[in-house]
Amino acid sequence: MPKFPVDAPQKRVVKALETLGFALIREGEHIAMVRENADGSKTPLTLPNHPHIKSSTLRMICTQSGISRQDFLEAYAKR
Repeated sequence: MPKFPVDAPQKRVVKALETLGFALIREGEHIAMVRENADGSKTPLTLPNHPHIKSSTLRMICTQSGISRQDFLEAYAKR
């Protein structure tokens, strides 16, 4: 299984998350995104607004928002 990207470009990470159904809410010191689920609930996601995102931060974001490793890596590879 491929590893999470080390120092991934922030714009590419945001595009990958948008591919997974997340929409950008606001951008400041952090980037806030949200995904509407089929059952009507919403999944929030917050990531730092840095030029590059560390792999450990990406793993934590995916874990907290319920994104599988495989799903994220596939979306990231497409971008």
